[in-house]
Amino acid sequence: MKNILVTGAAGFLGSHLTDALLAQGHSVFGADNLSTGSLANLAHLNAEPRFCFLKQDITLPFDPGPVDFIFNFASPASPIDYARLGPETLLVGSTGTVNALNLARKYNAGFLHASTSECYGDPEIHPQVETYWGRVNPIGPRSVYDEAKRFSEAAVTAWRRYYGVNTHMARIFNTYGPRLQANDGRVISNFMMQALAGEPLTVYGDGLQTRSFCFVSDLIDGILRLAASDEHTPVNIGNPAEFTMLQCAQEVLAVTGSKSQIVFEPLPQDDPTRRRPDIAKARALLNWNPKISLREGLRMSLAYFQSCLAARSSGTPDSTVAALPRGNSFS
Repeated sequence: MKNILVTGAAGFLGSHLTDALLAQGHSVFGADNLSTGSLANLAHLNAEPRFCFLKQDITLPFDPGPVDFIFNFASPASPIDYARLGPETLLVGSTGTVNALNLARKYNAGFLHASTSECYGDPEIHPQVETYWGRVNPIGPRSVYDEAKRFSEAAVTAWRRYYGVNTHMARIFNTYGPRLQANDGRVISNFMMQALAGEPLTVYGDGLQTRSFCFVSDLIDGILRLAASDEHTPVNIGNPAEFTMLQCAQEVLAVTGSKSQIVFEPLPQDDPTRRRPDIAKARALLNWNPKISLREGLRMSLAYFQSCLAARSSGTPDSTVAALPRGNSFS
């Protein structure tokens, strides 16, 4: 059993990672400032003695006490959120990452950073391999997120190179499943909520731009394998099955049984035209391969999005948790 710190623990991926770590028998300290995360994602852990939550902005100094491993997942991740929280996104990807790395150095802890396929920008090569340096607009509307993640990768590499911190980096591609924010502007959540509400599905551009969608349980499996590995350079974690936006919309309509129409809107600036991971490295080093198809994953997510729509229709606010275990250290 280990003491593990998860930053961004109340977020979509952070909460699922917390569940997986607890299932393995570890004790987890979850830090989150709740700017985009939700305590509702952790409500089921109210009575879990091995989980401790602290509302914490990791850009400010903090110390949970000795930890064996740190998973750095704190960051706004959806276009709506990082457009709203641009400076905060830059700070959590710079100062926040450095603070977390310094904790790993202090306690000789392992460290895994949640990076992103956005490091590749609008790529010139396809599929994207880890050796590709990317094509990113450093001053565009997406730059606060893209460049924060790219700086984080440089910091993680430096703390390993100069200080010997045992670091890992996962370049995460589009992921979906229960607990994905219903209003976060990402493809799956947009389409599912629109289809269930009987509203037109909004497709941007001509709908021929592509994405690759990984179900959350597959993603977390890959993350845990990477954390246990000896690999220190970036590793793509994502599902290589590639869909156009129109194909994705049709999958959502099929799963929901919706009769919604598809409407087209202008393509946002710097929106990548193609996105697909080359996961040969993850297959070879981690023996990892995603198992859940898009159709199956959408079915597994349906009840969650139906509950989101019901809550929205009834005017019920996002639930919060008043009694999560809180504290300042594992000791």
